[in-house]
Amino acid sequence: MSDEEEILASPLPCQRRTHSLKHDLRRLTKLAAEYGVHRIVIGLPLNADGSQGPMAEETLAFADRLKQAIDLPIEMVDERLTTDEVERVLIRANLSRQKRKGLRDSLAAVLILQDHLDRERSESLTDRECS
Repeated sequence: MSDEEEILASPLPCQRRTHSLKHDLRRLTKLAAEYGVHRIVIGLPLNADGSQGPMAEETLAFADRLKQAIDLPIEMVDERLTTDEVERVLIRANLSRQKRKGLRDSLAAVLILQDHLDRERSESLTDRECS
């Protein structure tokens, strides 16, 4: 989740997938309405060489289903190395393996969104300087 100015990303509790895609989509639609979301950023797990493997294909299929269920723009963002970066931060924080496991996904989501927000802000500033 980001603040209204889209400057700072912050974590929400992790939403675990269930065995029902319909249930998951309803829950995400409800959360989006509850938090006043106006767009969704999804991390795309590309392979190290930038190609799409099975996880990326699964993520893209989920994003397509989400687009059908929710009337919001959805943006896909390269998430390569995000989990590794989060793991390094959590280890430096001297957290136990069990505590790291509980935080990993939420912090990876924050990092993905923060990188996206920073990149958009940087591009916007560059565009203004060139105009």
